[in-house]
Amino acid sequence: MLESAVELTPVAQTGAELTQPEVYQRVQQDVLLNLSFWANIALAGLSILFFVYLGRNVDEPRSQLIFVSTLLVPLVSIASYVGLASGLTISFLEMPPGHALAGEEVLTMWGRYLTWALSTPMILLALGLLAGSNLTKLFTAITADIGMCVTGLAAALTVSSHGLRWFWYLISCTFFIVVLYVLLVEWPSDAEIAGTSEIFNTLKILTVVLWLGYPIIWGLGSEGIAVIESVWVTSWAYSALDIVAKYVFAFLLLNWVASNQSIIGETPATGVDTARPTPGDD
Repeated sequence: MLESAVELTPVAQTGAELTQPEVYQRVQQDVLLNLSFWANIALAGLSILFFVYLGRNVDEPRSQLIFVSTLLVPLVSIASYVGLASGLTISFLEMPPGHALAGEEVLTMWGRYLTWALSTPMILLALGLLAGSNLTKLFTAITADIGMCVTGLAAALTVSSHGLRWFWYLISCTFFIVVLYVLLVEWPSDAEIAGTSEIFNTLKILTVVLWLGYPIIWGLGSEGIAVIESVWVTSWAYSALDIVAKYVFAFLLLNWVASNQSIIGETPATGVDTARPTPGDD
């Protein structure tokens, strides 16, 4: 069984900010942490190739848009994980007074938030298109999702106040509630009308259950109450969620869309009056 060469849990204050090569060296020395990044890089690359092959015969416009938005998820992920593996989007931050690890430097993988801010809106766009949602609901879900990711990033980077870290966290969770409302209340009825409810409900449950795992991991990890202090454990937990929430999700969705283009093509956006006035109308 692989053992970490250097445990990247909280370390003593060094008095100087680490350079990018120094951060990269620390990541390289922790085998398990490094593997949590490269496993996703490899899976994202394979997923891109497979999804392109899967969509080779997709020619219905709405289905093509679902494919493009879903394909962007592993494309964004592979770039993000290279950033993490290279130490570009990782920092060591000193935790503020009141934190369980106050005064100690904690490795913060803030690049993950950039990934989520770019990839999760694409997941929601694909789900909304599958459900036949209108632009208002799509806009609401996607903007709330971006707000959730950005405020989550603020929670991770705030070291001036322990209370403010948790206040940012609560704001992020509030945005998440809006996303959950659209997923669980608005879109299921749209999908029922569109005739895509069976696959949509499967993907909805998968998405909600897995996405709930992210704030839980944050809260329990070294950035939160530090019940889990080991950074490689936290990183693997995030990576495992990413693998299922992105690549498995994408396969289930795209495999269904590739075989049901006619259903997608017959699905107008709900809540939109598509009737055009005739020349004789007043």
